[in-house]
Formats: sequence, C-alpha cells, structure tokens
Amino acid sequence: MAADLTERLLGGAAEPSKQWTGTAATTPARGSKRKAVWAAVGRFLSMAAMLVALFAALVLIVVPVATGSQTYTILTKSMAQKYPPGTFMVMKPVPFEELKYGDVITFQLYSGRPDVETHRIVGFGSTQQGEKTLITRGDNNGANDPNPVRAIQVKGKLFYAVPYVGFVANFLGNSDRGTWTVIAAVALIGYGAITVYKSVRKTRKRGTPTAEAG
Repeated sequence: MAADLTERLLGGAAEPSKQWTGTAATTPARGSKRKAVWAAVGRFLSMAAMLVALFAALVLIVVPVATGSQTYTILTKSMAQKYPPGTFMVMKPVPFEELKYGDVITFQLYSGRPDVETHRIVGFGSTQQGEKTLITRGDNNGANDPNPVRAIQVKGKLFYAVPYVGFVANFLGNSDRGTWTVIAAVALIGYGAITVYKSVRKTRKRGTPTAEAG
C-alpha cells in the first residue's frame, strides 16, 4: 500500500502494462515457413528431373550400348496397336536358333542392304538346301511377308520398346544418331551431376552451425 501511494503522489496513476500481441514475430515466422516449403518443393522437382534424366539416359543410351543392342524406330502402322509409329525399339542380338514363335525381330529386307523391317515371327520354313528360315508378319497386316527371313538378315530380337521416343531420333537424323547419342549422354550425366552437387551443397549449408557472437 505504501508503494502504491508513493507512485500516485509522484506521477499519478500507474500506466497499464502493454500486452504483446506477437504479430511482429509471427509474420516473419510464416514467411520463413513459406520459404521452407517452396525450397522443399524446388528440391523435390529438381530431384525428380534428375531421376527422369538419369532414367532416360539409362534406358535410351546406357543399356543399348552395354548389351550391344541396336535401336530402331517404327515408321509405319504395320505393328500397331502395340507398337505405333514413333516407338523406339531396342533390338538385342541373339542366336538364330533361340528365336521362337511370337518373337518380334528386326531384319534386313534384303541381305547386305540397309533397309530393315520389324515384324513378328509367325512360322518357320526352310530352303531347298535345308537352311532354316522365318515367316514374319506385321501385327496389323492381313498377310505374311512375301519373302522368308534367313539368319544372315536378322539384326536382333526385341529387348524392350519405349513409345514415341523414336520421333526424337528421327528428328535428329539416323546418320548422326551415334553422335547425338554421345551428346545426349554427356548432357544428361552432366545435368545429373550438377543437380546432385547443388543438393549436397545446400544440405551441408543447412547443417553448418552459425557461429555465436562473443
């Protein structure tokens, strides 16, 4: 009571204490949370892009080269509906004796010439000399191919196919496909390496403790 009377005599009634609403602190906190969310989204999208690039490099470049396969593009509708025009075909070399009914193969139309066809094996035959041959037909065709296929004509058996990617290969040009393949491989691997480096660098920065002021 004495203290209260003294305050009144000296300065009148004491001013009511101001209440802290916390608005100044919550606004920066919300901004920090939003930045953190957008940063997380950016890292996720960057990682997703890197994985897509690495997957594309693996499927379209690394595996065909590692397995000695050759790549082709379906240009006609003879193998639709399953393999429409633009399908990227990876054909793996296999022994002629291992080919069986139902296999999809790429073969030269005429031995020693560059023109090829990709059709399905629908039967077997033999020449007058006893050489085994293949009877082929496009899935969308109503009749078998007119000429039997000999072992020397076969370029490979279907390993796997990627829809629509063949259009890109055709745009780049068949004659320069090898050069473009190398360029694409270097670009994709380089992009993946840069993305990983940036991600690791950001992680290290966030994990480094800030030095305290003396």
